[in-house]
Amino acid sequence: MSTEDADKKGRALQLILDAWDTALQEGAEAEVIASVAIYAALADMVDRYGEDAVAEFCATLPERTKRGEFTLRANEP
Repeated sequence: MSTEDADKKGRALQLILDAWDTALQEGAEAEVIASVAIYAALADMVDRYGEDAVAEFCATLPERTKRGEFTLRANEP
């Protein structure tokens, strides 16, 4: 991944996390925000790539999750 791509992803992630924090401050529950965010992301991906491609992508998520790819904070003891 190029530095420019990494910068774009980092900026996009920061924007999403800021929106997440705003939703929490306005009283939305974290579980609801997470569910809606996943739905929105998957719906957009299906529109762009189709159901089969998204299903294949989703099949990779358990292993990626276990490897810590989605861990934003250090695990607490």
